[in-house]
Amino acid sequence: MDPLLTKLIAHVPLTGSIPQDAKAFLAHHQCLNTIEHSARVAAAAHQLATKYNADPLAASDAGWLHDISAVIPNNERIHYAESWGIDLFPEERRAPMIVHQKLSAYLARSLFHITNPAVLSAIRCHTTLRPGASRLDKIVFLTDKLEWDGAGDSPCKADLEAALQHSIDAAVKWYLSYLWQRRDTLLVIHPWFAAACQEIAANTPD
Repeated sequence: MDPLLTKLIAHVPLTGSIPQDAKAFLAHHQCLNTIEHSARVAAAAHQLATKYNADPLAASDAGWLHDISAVIPNNERIHYAESWGIDLFPEERRAPMIVHQKLSAYLARSLFHITNPAVLSAIRCHTTLRPGASRLDKIVFLTDKLEWDGAGDSPCKADLEAALQHSIDAAVKWYLSYLWQRRDTLLVIHPWFAAACQEIAANTPD
């Protein structure tokens, strides 16, 4: 096994149960807040997937693993990504925090043996979304925002939940528009996020 992976997984026995293994892995690395956040995202994603005709188990797995790379410090994420051959945008190099979505997908596949492309995709774009996003991509993207890892409730939770009463796409449109209007406050404009916003605009009647 790759030495960086060996270092991360050392002393963490894996059972094959994604919830159990994710909790054990994060606890070993003292990422207790991430356990709580991931549990909420997994539960919410399972619920949304059930409601909107997606795979609930896939949604739950993606929720548990979407932030699994929280174990890698922000200042080491570029190094890990380069060591694992992960392609990075210039914007990700300027804001390494965003790299965690790609690192999480890599760990999900390499350590937790996730082979479902839909699950890996949902993990890989859960922060920024991407153009051509699948329903599962959108579900994990939205639940990550609904069950955010900040203090208290997300400031946009009520509006996002109201949009969800209409559809997944209505909620995605609302959140992307909300964030695009505040793009000057973002550290960078990620290319996937910008492309997803353009796609939404192009598909919305005047």
